[in-house]
Amino acid sequence: MNAASAEISIGEALAWARKHIQPREARLLLRHICRYSITHIIAWAEKKLILEQWEMFRHLVERRATGEPIAYLTGMREFYGRDFLVNTSVLIPRPETELLIELAVAHFAAVPRPKVLDLGTGSGVLAITLALELDHPEVTATDISREALAVATTNALRFGQTITLLWSDWYAVLRREDRFQLIVANPPYIIESDPHLIQGDLRFEPLTALASGRDGLRALTAIVAGAGRHLENGGWLFLEHGYNQAVAVRSLLADAGFADIASWKDIADIERVSGGRWTG
Repeated sequence: MNAASAEISIGEALAWARKHIQPREARLLLRHICRYSITHIIAWAEKKLILEQWEMFRHLVERRATGEPIAYLTGMREFYGRDFLVNTSVLIPRPETELLIELAVAHFAAVPRPKVLDLGTGSGVLAITLALELDHPEVTATDISREALAVATTNALRFGQTITLLWSDWYAVLRREDRFQLIVANPPYIIESDPHLIQGDLRFEPLTALASGRDGLRALTAIVAGAGRHLENGGWLFLEHGYNQAVAVRSLLADAGFADIASWKDIADIERVSGGRWTG
């Protein structure tokens, strides 16, 4: 055997992997290791892998076969058309969360230098994407996890964005005079006893970013309750929540004094985001 290569081709490696994981996942892992495009992988199926590539690929396939998320295996996840770094300290960004960006852009695209607050920023995808999509916004983001803030800091640097990142339990470190025109959050909202927390990708994600009390509303309640102290008059609050929580979140917003309360559906036609306008 050639010392520089394994006696296995791209096509053979993918055929082996398909016995353990989905074909698409196998191609993604091989692309990550070899830095080839998917087109290259398909067109050059006979090309030999070097030994190191084959061993790395086999190792990642075995980990994926145990359920470990692709995003953690590759250290990357796409969000709103951009690739963000992720690790096990942060929630894996999901397509439905892009609805928060769409709503923010719809309401603030014409507003110059809006002041934006992202609560529980995690990997920073919301804060950084809003920094890139809005008109020179002043973006502040908080998280109670220092490890998550480290990931968000790295992502902000990758995209050349200056964001104020604060270690905080929601609004805790903000000053009374800190006010924003827009607050967004994708907080934990799963019931702590939900069996899905020990299934699939959720097994590997940080529990503090997923579960929130017996009814799943603890974080959402705290965010709504504190929003009025940090929203400018006419400012908006948008919250992602669970598939069956829209009615409860609208009630929280109404009780807190918000106006123009509504819920918006995600790509699966589920009410995924609720929000309202602060009238002071």
